[in-house]
Amino acid sequence: MARYFDVHPVNPQRRAIDQVVALIKDDGLVAYPTDSCYALGSRLGNKDGLDRIRQIRHLDDKHHFTLMCRDFAQLGQFVHVDNAVFRAIKAATPGSYTFILPATTEVPRRLLHPKKKTVGARIPNHAVAQALLAELGEPLLSSTLLLPDQDEPLVQGWEIKERLDHVVDAVLDSGDCGTEPTTVVDFSQGEPEIVRRGAGDPSRFE
Repeated sequence: MARYFDVHPVNPQRRAIDQVVALIKDDGLVAYPTDSCYALGSRLGNKDGLDRIRQIRHLDDKHHFTLMCRDFAQLGQFVHVDNAVFRAIKAATPGSYTFILPATTEVPRRLLHPKKKTVGARIPNHAVAQALLAELGEPLLSSTLLLPDQDEPLVQGWEIKERLDHVVDAVLDSGDCGTEPTTVVDFSQGEPEIVRRGAGDPSRFE
């Protein structure tokens, strides 16, 4: 059974964050809130966590997983960002954007798109996600919590607990964080290509 944590959306309780981070470091899989939808998250090197996310969401090997990063400095360790791209991304973060970028050697190969060697990266603007990332000290391997039989992501913590009780290790509930996923911008070829229009304003990349 998944552990359930009711956390404040603006001032998350330190004790709850510490307990969830301990679970993640112990190779647990958690459902947690972001500034656009809930997400599934596990430690970067957790192969079992990756497999569990694939299984829950019915994903193939071409799915772009996302590295949820605390800040720009951390993001820069895991993806290649040239000067022009740097300025564009810096102006839009933190926020509801996922950027597809060439991965550095810090990223486990199994997370990369098989042909492009790219990975998603984002910096969330949500106090709970930021508190988790600050305590964890590394990016969270993440994917939007959109179940294969659903048209929209789940938004209620209790419902997530009910649906995923036996397949995740913890649920952090900080209330509704919307059903609109991030705007996805592919910078892997240098020029921005909008792959998905979502919660972030896409016009700045058009």
